[in-house]
Amino acid sequence: MSIRPVFAALAAVLLMSACGTSAAAPLGDADGVIPDNNSISPFDTAKAAIRNLDPALLAAVQQAARDAQGHDITVRITSGWRSKAYQQQLLDDAVRKYGTLAAARQYVNTPDKSTHVTGKAVDIGPTDADDWVNRHGADYGLCQAYSNEMWHFELLTTPGGQCPPQRPDAAG
Repeated sequence: MSIRPVFAALAAVLLMSACGTSAAAPLGDADGVIPDNNSISPFDTAKAAIRNLDPALLAAVQQAARDAQGHDITVRITSGWRSKAYQQQLLDDAVRKYGTLAAARQYVNTPDKSTHVTGKAVDIGPTDADDWVNRHGADYGLCQAYSNEMWHFELLTTPGGQCPPQRPDAAG
């Protein structure tokens, strides 16, 4: 066995690491990925991001979407359930963008604390849908969880109840 191919392979792995490229398989639908600038219907249960949501949250979002449609508002999901690997990738990307873990945590939670990973959170769009759900979400138990994310909703009250005060951001 020649040692040259081993060094070439090692050099390739080191180069990919230095460039921030992972040798792991890319994340996809099975991880809950919804491509950037895209959204999916809350009724598209073929997609893991919808299929793996907590059943009570999914039912509330679907009923809100049906009712919003009656007001010419189309509710779309820009992010739903996420795998731990996908959540970690989002956190790593945010650390690169914002410079520190503390700054990144204002926008992206860790995999062990993320309500997306447990299927208990959805991000809703477009803006008219966010606004509609912000105004009517408590009727379904849906509440905006973070004051800096008008699109992030969790099932935080009983239908018709009052939403709790929003947390300042994902860090708490």
